[in-house]
Amino acid sequence: MRKFKIDNKGTIQLFSNETLEWLSRTNFLFPVIVYAALSLFFLVLSWFDDKIYFIRALWLLPLGWLLFTLIEYLVHRFLFHFHAVTEKELNLQYKIHGVHHEFPRDKDRLVMPPVVSIVLAFGFYFLFKVLMGDYGMLFFSGFIGGYSSYLVIHYAVHAMRPPDNFLKFLWKHHSLHHYDSVHSAFSVSMPLWDYIFKTLPRTKGKARKEIEDRLPDLLET
Repeated sequence: MRKFKIDNKGTIQLFSNETLEWLSRTNFLFPVIVYAALSLFFLVLSWFDDKIYFIRALWLLPLGWLLFTLIEYLVHRFLFHFHAVTEKELNLQYKIHGVHHEFPRDKDRLVMPPVVSIVLAFGFYFLFKVLMGDYGMLFFSGFIGGYSSYLVIHYAVHAMRPPDNFLKFLWKHHSLHHYDSVHSAFSVSMPLWDYIFKTLPRTKGKARKEIEDRLPDLLET
């Protein structure tokens, strides 16, 4: 990823085309509400589907959510942080993710543009339907609910001060990705995947504690 100075207050215009620029900016509440509603919609559809043994199949909900956290990790690691070499590759990487690293507190770019995420969401829906039949609706409900919860977590760790409870770990983990090394801590909503795939932050001991202690300042400046 191209190196740049992190700007916690600024923003940048990505596209000269006004429509594309508008599409690249999204109020995070819009997709959160849309995907939470979609999750509930498919949950209700599953309840009324006579072909689904709803109670016995409820385990598909957390399984769908868990799969989303894995997809989140893989996309962040291998797509957003792909090994860009040429100028065209570097520019592409900057537009799809690098801009978020340069301006990590730009609230209009903390979520994927809905025009892209909706296409991807229904692609996964049809995949699950093909693989699981009607049970794919229940699985998709958990999957898309996982995306909605991820959006809330990602927004919170960038736009809010870390809380004084166990959830502070999520702030620390993702901030090490932004402010220490972009080659680690790829998971936002399920840091367990970084442990499994051995991509935990390498900074240890005193150096890591110094970064973690500076978190409130990093998120304020």
